[in-house]
Amino acid sequence: MTSSEGTPGNGRQGTAHFVHVDLHVHYRQAYLVDDEATGPHGLPADDPAHPVGIIRVEEGAAFLITGVDTGTVGFTVAVADRDPGPELEEFEDIVEVGFRSAVGRVALHEWGGPAYELPPLPAGPGWYRLRYHARGMDGPVDDDYLLQIWPQESAEPRVVKSSSATLQYWLHPG
Repeated sequence: MTSSEGTPGNGRQGTAHFVHVDLHVHYRQAYLVDDEATGPHGLPADDPAHPVGIIRVEEGAAFLITGVDTGTVGFTVAVADRDPGPELEEFEDIVEVGFRSAVGRVALHEWGGPAYELPPLPAGPGWYRLRYHARGMDGPVDDDYLLQIWPQESAEPRVVKSSSATLQYWLHPG
């Protein structure tokens, strides 16, 4: 795990704390879990509350879906004090959802594996926006992900950019 502090790479103002891990995934799953939550209890159903496919939120946890079923993916989390802006040129798929943190501390969890503590959320407990970027989901290896987190009132989920067949599958399963 490596961590650093800086400004977003797209020229936006603000400060972000970056954490990079080589994340081991199983069943295409990783999780962002609020410090007070008991952890994920299975993948939430794909219902109108989860219209962006590859990230699904329930109380205290976000389910992050990867292209690789089992293996290691590059995963960077940027905890920012304001919207860092999407990395449109660098990633094929980008989606956003709201997330409520009960205590202002979250960790990135592997499926059945370790948890990686992330920097404290800048506004403490409350609402945040999660912007999940994916690259390489259609290939057999070399998935890469960026999860941006910043304070923002609850807002509708949205697909910012959709280029992969994998995202299309998760947007319209079955």
